[in-house]
Amino acid sequence: MGYMAASRPLSRFWEWGKNIVCVGRNYADHVREMQSAAPSEPVLFLKPSTAYAPEGSPVLVPAYTRNLHHELELAVVMGKRCCAVPEAAAMDYVAGYALCLDMTARDVQDECKKKGLPWTLAKSFTASCPVSAFVPKEKIRDPHNLKLWLKVNGELRQEGETSSMIFSIPYIISYVSKIMTLEEGDIILTGTPKGVGPVKENDEIQAGIHGVLSMKFKVERPEY
Repeated sequence: MGYMAASRPLSRFWEWGKNIVCVGRNYADHVREMQSAAPSEPVLFLKPSTAYAPEGSPVLVPAYTRNLHHELELAVVMGKRCCAVPEAAAMDYVAGYALCLDMTARDVQDECKKKGLPWTLAKSFTASCPVSAFVPKEKIRDPHNLKLWLKVNGELRQEGETSSMIFSIPYIISYVSKIMTLEEGDIILTGTPKGVGPVKENDEIQAGIHGVLSMKFKVERPEY
């Protein structure tokens, strides 16, 4: 165990964590801005672990999109294996939190929605999950009482409070764990508040959890 623990620090979960589970519609104001119906249960999709872009690496614009959007999300980092956990016990499985961006090729997503196809091309490309430093659970007394913000080139675009989530974090963990087993180092992105919008090459995205952390990323075209 000692060796594994040493080579897999939770503080660098993005280097070895396997699963990135995302909740699609979890803030009423964003549901409205997308002209979507309010969900009766969480809408889930996945990103590959190659979607991680830790601070210092760029956000990449896929060649096939003309409309890349930022979506600011609180992520929950799992601290142990978790399968079909009841909501009341769900928080015991949390190691901490991070701030993530669910980068979305909006034009591609609109096409997918029209055709009734999965959102993989729109959501699951390389570097589609910029990620902040890890925040241990002890540092955040109440994850439902946080203010999230995002700026593009210094202009405020997104500001939201986790208190306005439709589905709570323990509910989401329990719900996801009944569908798929979650493991240590896996993360769940808990949805975005309103204010999503486009970024382009050379833009600078700054985002933060008020009073906890901030991060910044440059938007670039990939070399391929």
